[in-house]
Amino acid sequence: MTTGWSGAAKKAARPPPRDRSADPGPAPSRDVLHEAALSYLARGSATAATLTRVLDRKVALWARKAARAARDPELVAVSVSACRESIEAIVARFREVGLVDDAAYAESRARSLSRAGRSRRAISAHLAAKGVDDETARRAIPNDAGSELAAALAFARKRRIGPYAREGTTDRQTKQKAIAMMARAGFDWSTCERALAMEREEADERLHEHLRY
Repeated sequence: MTTGWSGAAKKAARPPPRDRSADPGPAPSRDVLHEAALSYLARGSATAATLTRVLDRKVALWARKAARAARDPELVAVSVSACRESIEAIVARFREVGLVDDAAYAESRARSLSRAGRSRRAISAHLAAKGVDDETARRAIPNDAGSELAAALAFARKRRIGPYAREGTTDRQTKQKAIAMMARAGFDWSTCERALAMEREEADERLHEHLRY
């Protein structure tokens, strides 16, 4: 007696393959894009550039489906252009009412990343990738030596180096590897040296103060 399904039965039970050339319907309307933007922001804050990219991807997906469905390319292009005008208006309105605030986003992310052990250089790169302009990023990123040192200590604690190294791992070669690791993370030589040479008790105190900031 057989207990499993036959090959034919399994095949019959599978859902039919999606027709990749199926008509995708009309291009996303302004209302549809508005709702998509609200849904995305409900999951967390975003920059204007990020929100624009999210909505652009939605429109691009529709355009690809329209192309596979053999829609008139010129009509598709007109629809995409109209969608992008809607996106621009939606993002502008969200900025106006404060739903999108690049400065607030940059400040919050910079503080969070610094606490997590990211260097100023790494934070700057992160914000640039999110579409934050240079001036806004400069204002948001902590630029004092104390904050950068505390971030380096947070990095050291994560990687178990410097004050947080296991006993017996303080030889010269280990220290050189630790410095190289921190340098790759964007910390300058002086900060690396200070962080790695610090006693555990002082490092804990500095981190505690940093986390309160």
